[in-house]
Amino acid sequence: MAPRKKASRLQAGGSSGGGEPVLRASEPKDYINELSHEVLCHIFRYLPMKDIMCMECLSRKLREAVTLYLRVVKVVDLCAGRWWEYMPSGFIDSSFLLLLKKMPDLEQLFGLHPRYLERRRVRGYEAFSIPGVLEALQACPNLLGVETSHLELVEAIWNYMPQVHILGKFRNRNGAFPIPAENKLTIPVTAKIQTLHLVGVNVPEIPCVSMLRHLYLKWVRLTKPQPFKDFLCVSLRTFVMRNCAGPTNSLKYVPLVTGLASARNLEQLELVRVPFLGGLIQHVVEDSWRSGGFRNLHTIVFGACKNALEVDLGYLIITASRRLHELRIQPSLTKDGVFSALKMAELEFPQFETLHLGYVDEFLLQCKMSHSELVKFGLADVIENPGIITDIGIKVVNEVFTNIKYLLIYNCPHLHNPHHWITDQSRWSRLVDLTLVRCHAVKLESFSQFIELLPCLEFICLDQMFREPPKGCARVGLSAGTGIGVSSALVSNQNSNNDNNHHHHHHEANLPPAAPPVNNNNNHQRDASGPSPPTPSPTRGLLCPGPSGLVQRCRPAGAPGPMPPLVLSDSDSEEDEGLGGESGRPGRGQRSPGVVVMQLACCVCAGKGKTPLRRGKTPSPPAPAPAAAPERSCEKSCQVSSEQIKADMKAASESGRRSRRAGPGRGSSGPPPTPGDPQVRRGWGGRGRGGGVLYLVTSSPLCPADLPPPRPRAAVRRKRMSDKSTSTSDPVTEDDHVQVLSLKSKNLVGITLTNCGITDLVLKDCPKMMFIHATRCRVLKQLRVESAPIVNRFDYAQCKKLDMEQVLDQILRMPPERNRIIYMRPMHQIDSVALERQLFQGPYPYHIAIVHEFSNPPNIRNKVRIRSWMDTIANISQELIKYEFFPEATRTEEDVKKYPRYPWGRDIYTLEGVVDGAPYSMITDFPWLRTLRAADPNSYARYDFEDDESTTIYAPRRKGQLSADICMETIGEEISERRQSRRGVFQRVVVLFLHHCDTPGEPVEDDYI
Repeated sequence: MAPRKKASRLQAGGSSGGGEPVLRASEPKDYINELSHEVLCHIFRYLPMKDIMCMECLSRKLREAVTLYLRVVKVVDLCAGRWWEYMPSGFIDSSFLLLLKKMPDLEQLFGLHPRYLERRRVRGYEAFSIPGVLEALQACPNLLGVETSHLELVEAIWNYMPQVHILGKFRNRNGAFPIPAENKLTIPVTAKIQTLHLVGVNVPEIPCVSMLRHLYLKWVRLTKPQPFKDFLCVSLRTFVMRNCAGPTNSLKYVPLVTGLASARNLEQLELVRVPFLGGLIQHVVEDSWRSGGFRNLHTIVFGACKNALEVDLGYLIITASRRLHELRIQPSLTKDGVFSALKMAELEFPQFETLHLGYVDEFLLQCKMSHSELVKFGLADVIENPGIITDIGIKVVNEVFTNIKYLLIYNCPHLHNPHHWITDQSRWSRLVDLTLVRCHAVKLESFSQFIELLPCLEFICLDQMFREPPKGCARVGLSAGTGIGVSSALVSNQNSNNDNNHHHHHHEANLPPAAPPVNNNNNHQRDASGPSPPTPSPTRGLLCPGPSGLVQRCRPAGAPGPMPPLVLSDSDSEEDEGLGGESGRPGRGQRSPGVVVMQLACCVCAGKGKTPLRRGKTPSPPAPAPAAAPERSCEKSCQVSSEQIKADMKAASESGRRSRRAGPGRGSSGPPPTPGDPQVRRGWGGRGRGGGVLYLVTSSPLCPADLPPPRPRAAVRRKRMSDKSTSTSDPVTEDDHVQVLSLKSKNLVGITLTNCGITDLVLKDCPKMMFIHATRCRVLKQLRVESAPIVNRFDYAQCKKLDMEQVLDQILRMPPERNRIIYMRPMHQIDSVALERQLFQGPYPYHIAIVHEFSNPPNIRNKVRIRSWMDTIANISQELIKYEFFPEATRTEEDVKKYPRYPWGRDIYTLEGVVDGAPYSMITDFPWLRTLRAADPNSYARYDFEDDESTTIYAPRRKGQLSADICMETIGEEISERRQSRRGVFQRVVVLFLHHCDTPGEPVEDDYI
């Protein structure tokens, strides 16, 4: 009798016996259980180990398949290829041993990255410990290698299982600075490891490890007195030593350099804060280059190496010239002579591409510790000064490295005219990427010319460049950017024969403001000896503004002497309030007409830490000089335009009237002048925070009898007119110095500006320009686009004075050849109604979206996601216009006049939501978007993507809306409605993304910018 066939359809009810419940007819068929064990094992090869172990409990057949798979598997990855993650939690010693016993043929175990391991077992306490892991590994007889990142575990493997290799790159994950005392590692000579990355570890010594190929030491404390005594790694290809706490004696680094020379395949050498002996590398190279020492280097990095000499670097470069790709040079070696010597060597560098001049390690740039603290923690005692390379040296750079593609220059203050870098022998014909950081003396106009002459330049990055000149330069006759303070400039020009610098720096804050600058050195002597008349010098000259500051000129004999300005005190100066009540003090007006009494309205500080001239305790004034004026006299020029004079006079008269109306109060030096007073020649200003004082220049000498009696000070505080952000606090508001960066380049793709002092950015002719990024550019105001048709990304973050209306108008008036996204982080409140009116009512042929994001700290999820789907919206419209004869919308001046009121001829709507706890709002006239958001997922939907409408504005991958063609299937009804109502669409879209985290005016720290 033939065997009975199983029924294809089972009863819907339950079985009468106690067996398994029968399947219902409507339940889907279980295809997995019909697969063979071999097929299931093949599928398991593509699954993470965590998922494979979960299948063990689903069915008997899957459990059998998992057991078979583990029995034959040779390579297992506990982190599923994600080496930066930790292995699944929940293991204890017994469970991990049970798992590895199921894998008798295991040869390579990757991803052994436990989050925490106990050092030893505790009886009666189940935990995951180092002895337990070792016992489990020893249960695999064929084990060849393990990948881990645990310091104590790798040392235990080296000690108890020396035959096991450490796979991949060993990187410890608990590194920090200051170096934790518990992070310890002893490297045995027999260690089977190829790549060792140690960060923040205490290591006794670096021994001879024959297999080691890549050694990376960062924040490593070498505890033995002679840590490199046995160093010899003949297979070494990469050696990086950064900011390590090693021996301070330079002689102890001799074995290190000789050991590196014996590594014939060494390709990358990075030494940062390594105090090796100066000249040592030169001698080692001389001894080893014939046998191949340092011949294969492609990357050389010297940073903060205290004793490094030019010959050390030069010999390395010459030896490695055939394969050298990248060179980073510390500031002390960034000199003209280095490249002049290389030019004389007449070498070729066929593979050279990257040069970094003035290189400073990022840890030293970002570390908030002082130099003494770094030395206390064991780092070498090094203080770097800026590089001294000049325009001549940079010119030679390209003559030496003719194929250079990437150039980064950091803090080289002696560079002035970049357009002089280009000569017949130095054309920079292959330069692609240019980065300048803190090169303050580079001239903006010359830089623009340089950019225009570079044929292949694609990317520009400027950081702390073209800083705005201090306020008041024009008023005191200093040229901007000289870095010369007023007081030091005057002293050095007037008293060059005396010891002025020492005297000036120690008493700058206490200089008497009304005394002649010529007598600065004698002011403090008069404090003790009493008043004495100044001695006029026949060689005294006239200081006039010149291209580099103050230039001394001689006054012809017989010319009238300078008029002494009358110095008046400000009513809201706290420093004067204490001085006004001093008894027995002569009045300010009792100055001799023959003595030049001039107080500068402001001072230009050479650095942020300098103290401006301030009113201190003023000594007794000198006795009146003889009536006969000397043949030569000294005069300081103040460049003030007539418009400023009139404005100053008007402001002074108004404030004077307010003071008189306020009644008696604090002491005052005299009434303010009136605009009609014939004695007034220059006008007067106010006192700012930097120490400027009110001054009045008259057209005739003043005698004590001409001075009005002192009046009580009015108890009214005038509003300060100076810019808070200036270093000099000029009493009259002064506009920012206009600095225009003009870009004209055929291949330029993008520019990044950070902390730059330019006010205007002009794109003259940039046919390939695609992005503009500007961050923390305090005085950047305007953008002018003359010809940049495809630029599509604009980022303006924390630009305090940006003219948003002007910038948006410039961008939106560009021909609609690209979709554009504009990201802004304004530092003031935005009038959203006026902004919507400007964008939606204007003659801009785009569909527009305004997104208000309120996350703080800033979240860039919405910004990044918008860039992924805004093109899809535009592509749908383009497809309809080109192939479906859909009407195209227009936005001419007639259309603007036709729709003068909301919604200005557009279909405007609002989308709101919350992302990571922060609200957002999107005001837009984008077509198709609402329908696509509301649609159900289709067959192309991908659920491995983490976003949906609850975490971002629109998640097309969750919907399966991966292309314009797929989306058009979803929005067919909306397309028909628009066609019937004859509502056209634009081909391009613009998104304005406003992040309001900086709106209170205080910038928020953000890693993404």
